[in-house]
Amino acid sequence: MRQYPIWNEVQACAYKSAKSYGGRQTSSVKVMVGSSSSNSHHFVDHAVTHRLLDNGDRSFRFLVDGVVIKEGLLPKGSSHLVTTLNVDLLEH
Repeated sequence: MRQYPIWNEVQACAYKSAKSYGGRQTSSVKVMVGSSSSNSHHFVDHAVTHRLLDNGDRSFRFLVDGVVIKEGLLPKGSSHLVTTLNVDLLEH
């Protein structure tokens, strides 16, 4: 299996088991809703980004409709991801 900084595991009732895929810098999903493929409407976009920083740390961001919801930092040589939640969004 190939190694990717971003890994997506999808659980859906249409699949008998989980499906997964990886990405290197950005993994994004456009979510459509409606009653059929010919009657579907854009609902939300979500994405995960990965950047390798100059000091060797890895930065990850989770975005919904372009707004950063959660960030993660994986320091170089560490096996511990430090995450922060955008608490400003929770106050609204």
